[in-house]
Amino acid sequence: MIDWTPFVQLARRHHRFALTTHVRPDGDGLGSMLALGEILERQEKKVHLVIASIMPPRYQFLDSGEKIRHFHTVPDLNQVEAAVILDAGTWNQLGDFAPVLRSRKIPKLVIDHHQTQDDLGAVKLVDVTAEATGRLVYEAIQALGEPLSARAANALFVALAMDTGWFRHNNATARSFGLAADLVRAGANPEMLYEHLFENNTLPRLKLMGLVLDRLQITNDGRVAHSEILNADYGATGAVPPDTEDLVNFTRSIQGVEVGILFLEQPRGGVKVSFRARDKVDVACVAEKFGGGGHRRASGATLNLPLDEARKKVFAALAVALDSLS
Repeated sequence: MIDWTPFVQLARRHHRFALTTHVRPDGDGLGSMLALGEILERQEKKVHLVIASIMPPRYQFLDSGEKIRHFHTVPDLNQVEAAVILDAGTWNQLGDFAPVLRSRKIPKLVIDHHQTQDDLGAVKLVDVTAEATGRLVYEAIQALGEPLSARAANALFVALAMDTGWFRHNNATARSFGLAADLVRAGANPEMLYEHLFENNTLPRLKLMGLVLDRLQITNDGRVAHSEILNADYGATGAVPPDTEDLVNFTRSIQGVEVGILFLEQPRGGVKVSFRARDKVDVACVAEKFGGGGHRRASGATLNLPLDEARKKVFAALAVALDSLS
């Protein structure tokens, strides 16, 4: 259990906050930001919700007030007194916002559930047994003694549900369903949320999905599946980078596959690699070899290499991990 005293003290001591999460933000990071931001604002705090990416279209319905902004568009960040980093614990996860945080000598606090952590010069409130950062934010809000609005409950339900694969993954426990029940009692609407998240695809996203499926390949005697997304694919389909969320799951869904990989060329060069595993391979250890990390079964890393070279290095590292199981 986390002792939330440092967070409560931070919230009481300061009045201007920046809340952020990792690049290519997902439902857990965004939902956690929105819920915590609303609670701090209720306590008459000035809160900036900032990311180093574009806001994923998939989650815009949660942020009808357009409070989440790219940090470049926030002019008074220099007035921020404290920063809370959610669902991320490494500098590279924070993208272009990392140098800004490094340069500010303000109190920083990390609320996260990933095992890979850098020294961010922050107080770390990390619980790797939590299925989602959303659970930890729920606990933090309880520690403040604030009730949840329906809007905050919906945001936290998205955080919880998306990081458990809508309660399908093995990190969904009896406690997860108990938290889901609490959030529904507070006003969360699972039917509405599911429809927005899974039954509201854009045509460009579906076209991008088709390319990923068409490029699927199997290696290592059927134990590894991989696909890729090229920079040119966005112009060809009309999709945007956030449309890649969850597409890596197709690689792991193939019968007999133990590790699935999705390679994504990055606009500025280099390749983002997403890993998904079943029971045997710890892909966080593989990702850490390239400066990344995450969870045992879901991790990522970025290699500053062309796609062909990145693919070779990742396959070599994965071969070592697979051989160690023999």
